[in-house]
Amino acid sequence: MHPKLKIGITDCKKYKNYEHWLLNAPQGVKVIQLSYHQNNLEDVDQCDGIVLSGGEDVHPDRYKRPDLVQHLNEHNINITRDDFEWQVVKRSIELRKPILGICRGLQLMNVYLGGSLIHDIPSIKDFHGHGSKENNDGRHAIHVTESSLLHTVTKNTAGEINSAHHQAVEKYADELVVTATSDPGIVEAMEWAAPAGKPWLLLVQWHPERMPDQENPFASGIRSAFLHQLAEQK
Repeated sequence: MHPKLKIGITDCKKYKNYEHWLLNAPQGVKVIQLSYHQNNLEDVDQCDGIVLSGGEDVHPDRYKRPDLVQHLNEHNINITRDDFEWQVVKRSIELRKPILGICRGLQLMNVYLGGSLIHDIPSIKDFHGHGSKENNDGRHAIHVTESSLLHTVTKNTAGEINSAHHQAVEKYADELVVTATSDPGIVEAMEWAAPAGKPWLLLVQWHPERMPDQENPFASGIRSAFLHQLAEQK
């Protein structure tokens, strides 16, 4: 019997969605909650892979735009979480842990590596097609770069995904490359520009863990590829 894969998931208000998504996978999985409440950074060491979950806005101090704080909802910023997950990312990269970043997870990684964020898509882009409506995820098309990891994972150059965010990548980090976009030019996925010598990394702006159509390759395909990578490295 194969040992269970240990996956660390960063804590958030909808943590159970991520937990259920991974525990329902065909492979044996054990999840470890990586939480700023517990400050259990040391648990990263025993994980086979890391999921950076969604949630609050990354504080604009992190991308050198403190002036933007006045334009954000203070209840949707959590400095303690930012500080803790900054260390989770640092430790995960040092230990070469495969990383799957989802929504805020993509944004956090981009900022960690030197990128910046659009603090509010409706204000900056005058576009309202990416947020949730009445607590229901939106849905829209994306376009995927051929020969990217995401293309390898999903075997598609286009698809439909769910959407529930008001921020997005502005300047992307030099070490990352954009591998999927949606109208009007919103970054939907990123990965290493030069992956050699780096841990496996896939960053997506949507929420595969709660897509109702889990047979969609932009949901199930991502989970399968992530778990396959962990099993390969175990």
